[in-house]
Amino acid sequence: MANHKSALKRIRSNEAKRLRNKYQYKTTRNAIKKLREAGKEDAVKLLPSIIAMVDKLAKNSIIHKNKAANTKSKLTKHVAAL
Repeated sequence: MANHKSALKRIRSNEAKRLRNKYQYKTTRNAIKKLREAGKEDAVKLLPSIIAMVDKLAKNSIIHKNKAANTKSKLTKHVAAL
């Protein structure tokens, strides 16, 4: 167990950040699944918001920037192929 006040605070803040990151990542993954199942019109409307979500994850280092780029590329190709 931690012995310093700062270490206890770090434990609390790390847990809060972990839960926030997990929530944002899971929300984005669910939105991506929804886009993949959507029709052409719905997918075109959803794509910009999902790309913004993926960019935000990469900006906050929740996912790697290359993973974000690959995800956006695949989603864009998927929507274009519909």
